[in-house]
Amino acid sequence: MRGFIVIATLLVGTSILFQRRFKILNALLAINTIRKVIVTISMNMPFIRSKILPSILGRSAL
Repeated sequence: MRGFIVIATLLVGTSILFQRRFKILNALLAINTIRKVIVTISMNMPFIRSKILPSILGRSAL
């Protein structure tokens, strides 16, 4: 019975997080320090950098 309650709680919690994922993401990205860390980490990934920078700078992708 206890295992069922734990699994049910996890499923409900995951469902709520999934439904409100954009509100949570917007709230986190509103904090300058967290936003800077996320941008720094993502710009260190070559795939993301090659996809984002050309669109930002107005150049064609290679």
